[in-house]
Amino acid sequence: MRSRLKKIAALAGLSLPAMMLIGACATTAQADSVTQEGNAYLKLMNEMGGNPADFNIDDGKKLWSEKRGPKNASLEQCNLGLGPGVVKGAYAQLPRYFADTGKVQDLESRLVTCMESLQGFSAKEADKEPFAKEGGNASPLENIAMYVAHESDGMKVAIPQNDAMEKLSYENGKKLFFYRAGPFSFSCAACHAESGKRIKISALPNLTNKEAAVSYATWPAYPNSQGVARTLEWRMLACARQQRWPAPKFTSSAVIDLITYMGVNSNGATLHTPSFKR
Repeated sequence: MRSRLKKIAALAGLSLPAMMLIGACATTAQADSVTQEGNAYLKLMNEMGGNPADFNIDDGKKLWSEKRGPKNASLEQCNLGLGPGVVKGAYAQLPRYFADTGKVQDLESRLVTCMESLQGFSAKEADKEPFAKEGGNASPLENIAMYVAHESDGMKVAIPQNDAMEKLSYENGKKLFFYRAGPFSFSCAACHAESGKRIKISALPNLTNKEAAVSYATWPAYPNSQGVARTLEWRMLACARQQRWPAPKFTSSAVIDLITYMGVNSNGATLHTPSFKR
């Protein structure tokens, strides 16, 4: 193969390294073009509206006020951080510290707490099968999360860092972001600590600075490749799987700390949720 390339290079009047460089540049340019086309498509889809996740929002809104569980109660008194029953703007300020649990909680974690305390579900029942299978129907928890998140659509990300536990969550998330593990010694930073990186045609946002907003502020989302609405917790668990890490537990502190780190880095960005993803 190499000798054949040498012959082609000689006929073209070029050295082999120069020939290979031209080929690499052409491949990069082609990949850049495809990535730009993909981004333009997603931008158009987001501007047009008609996101399939709109159905999840409607279902989530119904579930929010529906009486369910052993206590036959709704979630209308759930405190998401801005007071009992206040949904508008709550997602824009999550994760945050909650005194009643003594923990920093993200949206799904807090919803599970409310399902337990208000509706009487056990912890096992509340977070049973929290994510839909690819191409399947969203779980009740996903639908509620989509509704709550959409109530912050168009608002600024404002993840608080006032409490000591919130600051600790950010620092732990930062450490975990750069931590290498698994058979390939991967970390989140391997893909998301530099600008201009990509896998195939997918651009990889730099999550260590304000570029994090490109990703964070557009979740929850409807990834076309999944055929079902997905939340940010799902994305974190999927990332761990892709790195060949042991699967983190749903609503674990590790996942919430990572989301806190990304969220604080995205403060000030405008939320657009649900969005379309590739």
